[in-house]
Amino acid sequence: MFEIGTEEIPARFMPWALEKIKELAAEEFQKERLGYNVIESFGTPRRIVIHVKGLQEKQEDLVEEIKGPLWNQAFDVYNNPTRAALGFAKSRGVPVESLKKEEVNGQLYAFAVIRQEGKDTTLILPDLLGRLVRHLVFPKNMYWREPNLRFVRPIRWLLCLYGNEVVPMELGNLRGDKVTRGHRFMGSSRVEINSSNEYFEKLYDNYVIVDQAKRKEKILSGIASVEREHHVKAMLPPDLVDENVFLVEYPVPFIGTFDEGFLSLPEEVLIMVMIHHQKYFPLKDDGGKLKPAFVGISNNRATDMEVVKEGNERVLRARLSDAVFFYNEDLKKPLAARVNELQNIVYQESLGTLYDKVARIKELALHLCEHLGYDKETADLVERAAYLSKADLVTNMVYEFPELRGVMGREYAKANGEHERVSQALYEQYLPAFVGDVLPKDIIGAIVGIADRIDDIASCGKMDLLPTGSQDPYALRRTARCLNELILGLGIDVDLSHLVSLSAKSLDCEPEVTMRVIEFLKQRLYVQLREKGFSHDVVSLALAVIGERPLQVVRLAEELESVRNEEWFQRLATAAVRVRNILAKAPNFVPTAINETFFQNDLERELYHKIQEITPKLSGALKSYRWKEIISLLLDLEPIISEFFDQVLVMAEDPEIRQNRLSLLYECNKLFHLVGDLGAIRD
Repeated sequence: MFEIGTEEIPARFMPWALEKIKELAAEEFQKERLGYNVIESFGTPRRIVIHVKGLQEKQEDLVEEIKGPLWNQAFDVYNNPTRAALGFAKSRGVPVESLKKEEVNGQLYAFAVIRQEGKDTTLILPDLLGRLVRHLVFPKNMYWREPNLRFVRPIRWLLCLYGNEVVPMELGNLRGDKVTRGHRFMGSSRVEINSSNEYFEKLYDNYVIVDQAKRKEKILSGIASVEREHHVKAMLPPDLVDENVFLVEYPVPFIGTFDEGFLSLPEEVLIMVMIHHQKYFPLKDDGGKLKPAFVGISNNRATDMEVVKEGNERVLRARLSDAVFFYNEDLKKPLAARVNELQNIVYQESLGTLYDKVARIKELALHLCEHLGYDKETADLVERAAYLSKADLVTNMVYEFPELRGVMGREYAKANGEHERVSQALYEQYLPAFVGDVLPKDIIGAIVGIADRIDDIASCGKMDLLPTGSQDPYALRRTARCLNELILGLGIDVDLSHLVSLSAKSLDCEPEVTMRVIEFLKQRLYVQLREKGFSHDVVSLALAVIGERPLQVVRLAEELESVRNEEWFQRLATAAVRVRNILAKAPNFVPTAINETFFQNDLERELYHKIQEITPKLSGALKSYRWKEIISLLLDLEPIISEFFDQVLVMAEDPEIRQNRLSLLYECNKLFHLVGDLGAIRD
């Protein structure tokens, strides 16, 4: 049982830390040849704990065989060791007579066998646990006494027991002990643990529930009791539940209220303040209407919980009063009058202001609107929505509560008398905000959102800020993912390459920047389609054929997946590979016009006429994205080309016949190229 006792750790770090310390511990025990049954990790704001069950009392013995020189170089014909054998044995710390002979790839070599007896676990643990702490590196770390020792928060104590023995580890000025601390307010500051078996029970007696799963259960159970008693339903975002789990050591749910007058604020404002700022669970009635009440989770079971309740209500009241003030102040000036203020906000160095960005978004959105064939009425609404799209960023409410961007744009636009679809678009331009989020209900917001995201990615491309490796400081992968989710979810058939080119032109980008941005978007689409279950070869082929149109990529991939395992398609794919390989191996081949008089076989003539018949149909189907028709045409071609290869020798002895047949395959290969590398989709 190993407990790292600290000052309060930020809740957002804890889920990661508990997984990471288990991973590090498993690596360390494996490296030290220490077997175990299971490693469990637990955590509260003031402690990170690992509990290792079934830990071996001793390391496994190490037997290592090391290859040395060839046997005939290590020993002479009389089996006497040479200088090579003596030197090898000395370097490995073994007697020369212990070297043994083993065969490797038909050669006999001298091998040194090193046997190292395993040490007692108690001798291994002190250093192992010290490394464990030092290797647990958080996104943000502190140091307090020893500059070389850094941790997320200052470490105040170390409890370290192996069975009922204290592990004598040292870390900075701290030593492993059998003493821990209870709850900061309700428990003892000194809790002696005599064996790992009594750890959880003794801490529970001191108001610390170490197991985060049990704390979560207690929180949800308490909220359920409030729901039953007051006939309400709590909003329980999973992230908020998990955050509360790691904000407390002994959760005590309580219900609080606020003045009904605050319900005049937009519902999202109230919910955001309660959830994001106060970590409360908002309550709704059976009809889904927000109630002037919330559930909070206290870390202290006070003698008088009414005091706790009133303190939380007072803090929330102040927050909501600020929101009311900001809301009323913002309404004094319409959104349209705020657009010019965007000239005072720099979007990105070398890319101008937010006002410049809005102009680019508007231009791109109008072009997209025209490209999709919408009427002038829709185009006018798109233009207005794009013009107002960032105006709420300079309002008091959004400045104070940035999470409300879009929400306040919608609410202020409604209050200003803007068209309902424009108001909704100011909110829906940001949808989806994450994977699995809702999609816009209206095309106005969707078009503005597509233009905005394209401008974001192209702008970062110009600044050479596209993500590489694991680094993505501007969340461009998420932006691209949401862009694709939006296009695919709403079935918007848009040419991203064309839009990127237009955006790059307005940003005055170099051609190579445009290509990098397009390639980045294709890579993100590839990842998303692989996550959806499409195979690598199918996605790669679809992207090669029509990669600039995400919606068509998916539709083509669906058609290919539906036939890829059918026998006719596999035969066709094999034929495509044979065509390519024969042409590649033909020496000095230059295609010439096909002469039907050189045909020696009816299959040659049949294949030639079928290619002439199918090629224009295939080209037409590709231009209008009729994928089912394309599959049907390939199905029509397959039996002829398969039989051709069974019956016809392409590399005939007669040079004129050979040239004619190779030219026929060249025409066939041109047809295959229209639909990509079919040969890649072979089982």
